[in-house]
Amino acid sequence: MPEENLLGPRGKGLKQFLTILDGGRISVAALSVGLAMGAFDEALSYAKDRHQFGQAISKFQAIQFKLADMLCEIEHAKLMVLKAAWEKDHGRDYVMTASLAKLFSGELSRRVVNEAVQIHGGYGFMDEYPVSRMYRDQKVNEIGEGTNEVQRLVIGRLMGL
Repeated sequence: MPEENLLGPRGKGLKQFLTILDGGRISVAALSVGLAMGAFDEALSYAKDRHQFGQAISKFQAIQFKLADMLCEIEHAKLMVLKAAWEKDHGRDYVMTASLAKLFSGELSRRVVNEAVQIHGGYGFMDEYPVSRMYRDQKVNEIGEGTNEVQRLVIGRLMGL
């Protein structure tokens, strides 16, 4: 390949590719947080609108606890993503933080979307409700830029294991 066609130094392609993956993990983590926030918003709105036994289901403790747990984890994931992005922007070593954020946020999006579908009940599987699509779409957040298992391997290696 002619030198002018190279995107980086000859023989350093794998290292360059892996570095790009590290940054991409922050993006996938942010996507996961955004998806979780969307699912939370849908669940909260639905819980306030859906009435059962003469009151909004948002008045039931079980639903309140689900929503509170969802919001708590979303806020945690947001901070993890922001920390990883800050470290990258400031030229610090961000590989561990990006992997942690990607792993946590991907699994968080699955939990939150699953709870949002649960709050919607049977309606959660109907295409008229956005949580139905979110339920299908979230899986890519656990696969893209390295599966959850790969993230655990990266984290383990960075811990010296």
